Amino acid sequence: MSFLPSRSRCPYRLDGSAADVHGEAAALRVLGPAARVELPGGVPGWSVTDPGLVRRLLIHPRVSKDAHRHWPAFIDGGLSPDWPLRVWVDIRSLQTAYGPDHSRLRQVLVPAFTAHRVRALAPWIEETTGTLLDDLAKAAIAAPDGVVDLRTRFASRLPWRAVTTLVGLPEDMHDRFQAVNDTVFTTDLSTEQAEANMAEAARLLADLIALKTEHPGDDIAGVLIDAHREGRIDERELGDNIWMVLGAGYGTTANLLDHAVVNLLTHPDQLELAVSGRVGWDQVVEETLRHQAPVASFMMRFPTEDLHDEATGLTFVRGEALVINYAAVGRDPGVHGADADLFDITRATAREHLAFSHGPTYCLGAELARLEGRVALSALFSRFPALELAVGRDRLAPLPSLIFNGHREIPVRLEGNHNS
Repeated sequence: MSFLPSRSRCPYRLDGSAADVHGEAAALRVLGPAARVELPGGVPGWSVTDPGLVRRLLIHPRVSKDAHRHWPAFIDGGLSPDWPLRVWVDIRSLQTAYGPDHSRLRQVLVPAFTAHRVRALAPWIEETTGTLLDDLAKAAIAAPDGVVDLRTRFASRLPWRAVTTLVGLPEDMHDRFQAVNDTVFTTDLSTEQAEANMAEAARLLADLIALKTEHPGDDIAGVLIDAHREGRIDERELGDNIWMVLGAGYGTTANLLDHAVVNLLTHPDQLELAVSGRVGWDQVVEETLRHQAPVASFMMRFPTEDLHDEATGLTFVRGEALVINYAAVGRDPGVHGADADLFDITRATAREHLAFSHGPTYCLGAELARLEGRVALSALFSRFPALELAVGRDRLAPLPSLIFNGHREIPVRLEGNHNS
């Protein structure tokens, strides 16, 4: 099958407010396996939507994530200092490292996410889930109309507690770190807001590193501080990787729980299959990851030389910005059939997604996210079998982010209110 190269078309302007992630993904898919796009701020690039092409790019040794070395617009000063997505290329972490640097940083962090360590967290996750559900019930009783925001009080809170425990973030710092973390993924902020957030992030990191240096612990912050002391990572990498673990370990799982709950509540036949045990919660998690990729688009990758993809006929020029569109990949009809847009936990191809990336960049926290998803969803619907949305699905506002795919809030009634 041949495709008209996207370079012959006008760039598709991406919506920084992310008002319709899947509508945009579908429109881009029509333009071919990759389409020329304009990112917020007028920055040109490609949005890659074809699963096969995405897999090839993710494992290609000549595709970098390091803007400092391989993005001419960044290196030559052509990128505005107030570009709203600049934090995604400025950061020096595992998510933006390339080649030996990526291997070096991954080697530091891998021990924190071994299968043994993740399994050992299961009792803690179960206990914490129970506590949060108790708190949710109390909040519903206290609310005049019985409506509570499930995203804020549960879908976000469980993964935040999990990742802050792993990192070793003191409880009295939780709220301040979370407030800044939530803004990092927002792609429609003003320049002033973005600069204020980065300044606050720097202050918080300095305080945390000073505290953890003086009082080390068996946690990720301690591991990174030790690596810095031993000369394996530099000072910038120390701070940026703490932020990377907090953001990636929190927001992605929050979006997974968010969409799983919304999809199940709006597909009661699917919910019955899961609650009855006819379909496992692991399958619910995988279909959610496919249907609503927690990371809609990943910023960014750059060919280190001109790269021709024979399967699609496309050529990416050295230094062009490539955005991996996971939202489009998860609903590709070539992989998942003509009904790829439908949520179906019995789908045979549910596990054939790339929500956790692929190859050397496969997410270190993937199994932890899956564990949290299985435990949280099973406990939630067991505890509140009459749970229902308090508003129509069409009134759930999306997060204003090209990167994170979730809702601003999920108003629910725990005991239902079927007479309203």
